[in-house]
Formats: sequence, C-alpha cells, structure tokens
Amino acid sequence: MSTAKKDYKRITTRSLIEMKANGEKISMLTAYDYTMAGITDGAGIDVILVGDSASNVMAGHETTLPITLDQMIYHASSVVRAVKRALVVVDLPFGSYQSDPKEALRSSIRIMKESGAHAVKLEGGSEIKDSIKKILHAGIPVMGHLGLTPQSIYKFGTYTVRAKEEEEAEKLIQDAKMLEKLGCFAVVLEKIPAKLAKVVAESISIPVIGIGAGGQVDGQVLVIHDMLGMNNEFSPRFLRRYLDLYTEMTKAISQYVSDVKAKEFPNENEQY
Repeated sequence: MSTAKKDYKRITTRSLIEMKANGEKISMLTAYDYTMAGITDGAGIDVILVGDSASNVMAGHETTLPITLDQMIYHASSVVRAVKRALVVVDLPFGSYQSDPKEALRSSIRIMKESGAHAVKLEGGSEIKDSIKKILHAGIPVMGHLGLTPQSIYKFGTYTVRAKEEEEAEKLIQDAKMLEKLGCFAVVLEKIPAKLAKVVAESISIPVIGIGAGGQVDGQVLVIHDMLGMNNEFSPRFLRRYLDLYTEMTKAISQYVSDVKAKEFPNENEQY
C-alpha cells in the first residue's frame, strides 16, 4: 500500500476516501469561529468539524444538548468564511434529526444553505437509519458517529468507554457497515477499544476517524481547545496537549493588567 502524500488543493469527501485507500492518515480538528478556523486551515488540517462541543467550550454548558440549530449555523458560517482548503463538517445538534427524517432533512438543508458547509455529521446507527437515508437522498454528504455518542449522555449516564461487551461491539460493527452501505463518506468512532476500532476500519472502505479509539484507524480528531491546552480540567487518556495555552494566556493577560495598572502601557511608541 502506497503511503505517498498527495497534494490536495481542496479536500473533498472523495479526497478522504482516496487518502484511506493510499494509506495516508486524515487529520481533523474542531473549530467554531473565523480566526481559529483560519489558523487551523492554514496549518494544513484536512477536516474541520464544527462540533456541537461548542456547547461546552464556547457556551459553558455541561453537555452538548443545549446548543440549537441556529447556533450551529452561526458557528459554521463563521468557520466557512475562513476556510480555503479543509472539508468543513457540521454536527446536527440534539433534537434536530432523531425523531423525524423530514426534520433531519430540513435541518441539514438549513446548515448547507445558510452556512456553506460541505457535510453534516449525525450520532447513531440503525436507530437513525431513516434520517440518514433521507439526507443522503437529497445529495447532502453525511459523516456517521458511533461509540460514545455525547448527545445520548443521559441515556448511558456516563462518558465511559463504549462497546467493551461483545453484544455492543457486534452492533457497532454492523452499524458501521450499514453506514457505509447507506452512502456515508466517513465515520467517527469515539472512545471504544482500540482492537475493535481496528476491526471496524478494516471492515469498511470509508474512512474511520478516531477519538480515543487507538491508532489503527484512518485518522484522528480532537477538540482544538483541548489539544491546545486551553482547558486544563479535561484530561482523558486519549488527549495529547500540544501547547499549554491556559498557562501562557494567563501569564500574558496578567502581565497586561500589571502594565496598565503601573502606567507602563502604552508607552510613547505605542500612541499617536
């Protein structure tokens, strides 16, 4: 299998499938605003996820459930305006697709038309099959999401690793195959055993993006606030912090406060 990296001027759903076939790993991060999206895209990320995790890191909610479709469209629009290369995928928020396939389609159409995003992501397998089919039949690309599904946190009652038992693991494999058969272009696997994630990645031809699912999948995704160390309270095993921005930003802001109080800012060269 070739591992040569192709130079993609613009990432599409087809690009990701090619990357899997060529053995090239896929990089994916979240972004929720224009400035962060521009930096992330310029650094060469393949996929930007406008995640419903905005509910947590941007709005301070305990779960992803409170964020609305209008708010997701706002964040997605901000991201799309900054992006020149990456594929932009937007989470359908809780309550916008689960119970009614027609509502799922309406929600997806709004995201695509009003934000300019390239695809949507839904949590769940066979339970939301009809919603996925409806969206795909309208020509809207869909990324699946299996394993730990944060929108179902009150059902499971915990953020612990999913699919450790044989029955749930087998259902996850079958759901992944179903998502591929329906026409999804990729699937996220969140917080499942690495051995199971490897089996899934080898069982389907569409890319498998992992978060807490080991290294034998086709790509990785993290929340950008976590990997940059802006959130010092969240420390799961799967998280690697590439910076400690919480400490650095605190130092910088404290220094600014000190300089203002001491009348050291602005100086003569910093005024008109």
